[in-house]
Amino acid sequence: MKRLLLVALLFCLSSTARAVEVGGVVLEDSAHLGNSNLLLNGAGVRSKFFFDLYTVALYLSAKKNSAAAVLADAKEKRIELYMLRGMRMEDMLYRFRSSIENNHTDEELHAMKDELHEFENVFHQMLEVQAGDVILLDYQPAIGTQLTLNGTLRGTIPGRQLYTALLKIWLGEQPAQDDLKLKLLGGQ
Repeated sequence: MKRLLLVALLFCLSSTARAVEVGGVVLEDSAHLGNSNLLLNGAGVRSKFFFDLYTVALYLSAKKNSAAAVLADAKEKRIELYMLRGMRMEDMLYRFRSSIENNHTDEELHAMKDELHEFENVFHQMLEVQAGDVILLDYQPAIGTQLTLNGTLRGTIPGRQLYTALLKIWLGEQPAQDDLKLKLLGGQ
């Protein structure tokens, strides 16, 4: 009987230590990408005008608490977006593009115009997302940026430049939301 209680207690402790709830979404403390196991670095809710849009989680190969360290890291990464409300992809893309423009010079934007164009094409093909949909933005050095919607790969853009630009949406000098940047970097 004692052994059964011990096993039950260990199971409960291990299952609660493996997940965290953010914005009503249960996030695992790790994710597998390619040949790498990634750790949940931080997560938070993106809000706009009192509306919660999505829960975003950042997974890295090792925890980092500075935006500069995350942006400089050339290893595998994952951004998970859990949609909390439906949205036209055109609206989401507009918000992403505005944040990217706010965090880059004209010269930097020109240098990645082809990658941004490919990314926008992938987004336009999806039309809209609903509450409960999950978007993965993965980076693998040998592959580049992969965009997945609800488990279906929607597009791959080679290189690292685009992924760094995407990270700057939330971690740049002018992030989409200041408190969200802090949460993605492991802060409260």
